[in-house]
Amino acid sequence: MGVIRFIRGRLKEHPLYHIGPGLITGVADDDPSGIATYSQAGAQFGLNMLWTMPLAFPLMAAVQYMCARIGRVTGKGLAANIKTAFPPLVLQGVVLLLLLANTLNIAADVAAMGEVAELVLGFDRHVMTAVFVFGTLILQVFVPYHRYVNFLKWLTISLLAYAAVLFTVRVPWSEVLQHTLWPRFILNSDTAAVIVGVFGTTISPYLFFWQASEEVEDMHAKKGAVALVSNAKFAGEELRRIRWDTWSGMFYSNATAYFIILATAVTLNVSGITDINTAAQAASALRPLAGDFAFILFAMGILGVGLIGVPVLAASGAYALSEAMGWNSGLENKANDARGFYSIIAVSVLLGLVIQYTPISPMKALFWSAVINGVIAVPLIVVIILLVSKKSVMGNFTASRPIIFLGWVAVAVMGAAAIMMFIPG
Repeated sequence: MGVIRFIRGRLKEHPLYHIGPGLITGVADDDPSGIATYSQAGAQFGLNMLWTMPLAFPLMAAVQYMCARIGRVTGKGLAANIKTAFPPLVLQGVVLLLLLANTLNIAADVAAMGEVAELVLGFDRHVMTAVFVFGTLILQVFVPYHRYVNFLKWLTISLLAYAAVLFTVRVPWSEVLQHTLWPRFILNSDTAAVIVGVFGTTISPYLFFWQASEEVEDMHAKKGAVALVSNAKFAGEELRRIRWDTWSGMFYSNATAYFIILATAVTLNVSGITDINTAAQAASALRPLAGDFAFILFAMGILGVGLIGVPVLAASGAYALSEAMGWNSGLENKANDARGFYSIIAVSVLLGLVIQYTPISPMKALFWSAVINGVIAVPLIVVIILLVSKKSVMGNFTASRPIIFLGWVAVAVMGAAAIMMFIPG
């Protein structure tokens, strides 16, 4: 027992123990579906899609910061705030589309994880997919949030695999810098599709709901903590924590996406491999070009972030629907105390598994989830900006003008991306 207490004490001293929802949110954004999208960008366009990440970073961070601020200031999740401030039709439409997109995204993610496990371990992909699905489901339902979240935090280290891949290949850093600042491409339908995919997978609605609700979870986990609108005593300290946590978490996420695009650009694109459909295919294609070590790093990264991404996808939809319906929700609750909440998680994940055995292609599922996310992201960001600007919602803790400005830039960029998605040609 003394050894266990010592280990627990040492873990509590580790910086990861004190990091909040921002890090997990950022890593969840680089789920297997996102890895596939970033890999396709690097394989198809080489270094000429690196510019997307420096642009996406401040926009993503600003939107996620607003969501986290809403959660901590009001003590309620994003859906609960939308419910009180907007007509019911707004919330109903957003939640319905979010659940549909998340389920399709889960299907694509668990399929990629099964494929990678088959490549690395040699077991049947469908068996491994089922193992991952039931494993993540058991953890979410039966392990309290304050313990489960620490498991997720340690999994975030898996993203370092994509930086490590770059040490196994030759990288022309001067060209990398040049193409990041001054890319060369022709804006046609193919280019537009990849840009839409990159921004769509980076600034995703499910992350908005997750981070706001996790701030509420963290608040309830701290003894005596209440919403900042009710007690502003620790407002300065809490808002500084949220700012640092969110911006550093989104930087980690976008830097990793940058490394994925770069790794596939200097290996697959250079070798003439320009069409990548899944994250597993990207890992497999790396093997003959960069060696077994790069393959293992890339593959293990997919499994690590998948174990974060799938629970975040499932829980974000559960938070949204539970708050909309007025049900008890939260990963800290026992299953019997939040049956509706956990039922939504179970149904979402199990439907993702069932899709593996239907004629629906996981890549088709990924495409449609991207379309739905592209449709709902723009109006949802507008709603978030309006919420975080309302004194009736935020009291004296409305967001600053620079954050609001970045939010509107995100609306413009995502709006243009959504429009391009529906332009034929």
